[in-house]
Amino acid sequence: MTIWCRGIRGATTVGENSRAAILEATHELLVQLIEANGLLPEDIASVIFTTTPDLNAEFPAVAARELGWVDVALLCSHEIDVPGSLRLCIRVLINWNTPRRAKEIVHIYLREARSLRLDRGAS
Repeated sequence: MTIWCRGIRGATTVGENSRAAILEATHELLVQLIEANGLLPEDIASVIFTTTPDLNAEFPAVAARELGWVDVALLCSHEIDVPGSLRLCIRVLINWNTPRRAKEIVHIYLREARSLRLDRGAS
């Protein structure tokens, strides 16, 4: 069986810049990505979280640690502050070792982040 490293994308938004809001939204997003793709921590190579510059109350990676992703390489950063772009947004890119083809990957966009990928359908 051939294994590829595939990227899984997801995004969500929060109503405010608070620790609780960031962790709750990130947890919701990760759980949906886990369920949709059958993710196991041992198959995840790394995860990159980004937030828009207006979110700095907590690292989204904390939510992944709380889900038990203690041996997964996690990184948090800010998105480029493009004028007119979606605010209060958390994005994730999961690098996943899997035999699945790219077209079989389920990407999840929640809340106001659905507008980022209308071509993928709302989740």
